[in-house]
This record gives sequence, C-alpha cells and structure tokens, in this order.
Amino acid sequence: MMDNIIWGQYINSGSIVHRLDPRTKLLSVLAFTLCCLIFKTFGGYVAATVLVGGQLLLSRVPVRKFLKGLKPILFILSFTFVYHLFFTKGTPLWPGSIVKVTQEGIEDGVFIIWRILLLVSLASVLTLTTKPLDLAKGLEQLFKPLSSWGVPVEAFALMLMIAIRFIPTITQELDRIILAQKARGYDIRAAKGHKRVWAYLLLVVPLLITTIGRAEQLAMTIDARAYGNGKGRTSYRVLKFSRMDYAAGGLMFAFVLLIFYL
Repeated sequence: MMDNIIWGQYINSGSIVHRLDPRTKLLSVLAFTLCCLIFKTFGGYVAATVLVGGQLLLSRVPVRKFLKGLKPILFILSFTFVYHLFFTKGTPLWPGSIVKVTQEGIEDGVFIIWRILLLVSLASVLTLTTKPLDLAKGLEQLFKPLSSWGVPVEAFALMLMIAIRFIPTITQELDRIILAQKARGYDIRAAKGHKRVWAYLLLVVPLLITTIGRAEQLAMTIDARAYGNGKGRTSYRVLKFSRMDYAAGGLMFAFVLLIFYL
C-alpha cells in the first residue's frame, strides 16, 4: 500500500525541480491553483497539462510510481463524474430515457476530473521534490509578515509539515496491522464486498491508537529538544533565491498570462 501513497514522500533524484527554493515551488503551486479556478476553455486545460507534464519530467520522478499514487483518488474522481453526469441540468442525450444524461453533465464531469488531476499532480510533485523541513521553512518565510499580527507562523508551518509527513506513516502502520492479521490466518484483502469494507472499518480503532501513540512520542521529542513555539530559532540552511528560481517564477508568470489570454 505504501507504493500507492506519494503524499508526504520525498524522492531525491537531483533534478532541477529539487534544487529550486521551496518558496518558489509554493508560490508556483498557489498561482497554478488560482489559475485552475478560472479555467473556461479547452486551451487552458491543455496548457496546464503541458505545464504539469513538464514539471513531472523535469523532476525525474518515476512515472509508474506517480501513476500508482493516483489510485487512492479514483473513487473520488468516479463519484464526481457520476454526480455531474446525472445531476447537471441541460439537454438530455436520450429524451425518452428514464436516466437523464445531459451533454453538459458529461462535459462538466470531464473538466472537473481533469482539474482535480492537475491540482493533485502538481501538489504531488511539490511534496516529492521538497524535504518536509524545507517545506516548513519555506512556509514560515512566506508567512513571516503575519507574525507581527500575532499569528503563530512557526507553529503553523511545523504543524502542516508534520501532518503531511504523517500520511505515509499512517499508511505504513496500516500495512503492519494488515500483515499481523494475515500472519494470524485472516487476510483482509481476500474478503469481498461489504465484508471487506467492514474489515477495514474494524481497523480504525487500532490504527487510531497507534497514530496517537506516535504523535505523543513526537510531541515529547519536540519538547525534549526545547523547540518551544519556534520563534527566534536560527537555521543552519538559509533560503536564497537563485537564477533558476527567477527563471521558474518567470515561467509561471508567463503561464498565468497565457491562461488569462486564453
């Protein structure tokens, strides 16, 4: 199951995307997300797909592993498409049929799924090419002006970094519980239908207990190292923008202008 989870994992391939400043990647993802909210034309989706595909190729992340990581959202994509297929108003394709399927529903469903895949893909590239500590440091630097208003920027960045990092950890714990039950003669994956769903629901309690235990250990570790609220702490690595960062920022700015033009 760990192969199907790409969020929170870091794959060091030494690519250009890996060497970018985390602030550059965060701002690029933010700009791309805002652009996805205003997509109106087919050309905009094509341009966004080319951009995300180029980022994936430049990151040198194995495409097979990346595609496996999209499996957990297949249910959400299917549900979204079916919802738009049957509940979008428009001209029915078969007027005399009981099931009312409209052309507008098909188009809306396809474009919404396309948009979700683009957002998830670029966010996955961000987490796969950025170390959790660098990601937290980038968030802290970007939100630094809010600290003057009393916002706990350092604690927020640390909390978000830990939440992302806990995704593969929870998945690993689930694999261990499943393997432990399999060693006792009960294979959950062999069950079918509602029995399999019920078997997974029964794993929520031990998984929750294990996760809470890990969270308590992590909290004690942070407390033992006197992290505190994180204010005033120095960092061994100082974030600096390079020429590649300015080039990547210019490329994203050009893409935003292209989206508005299209």
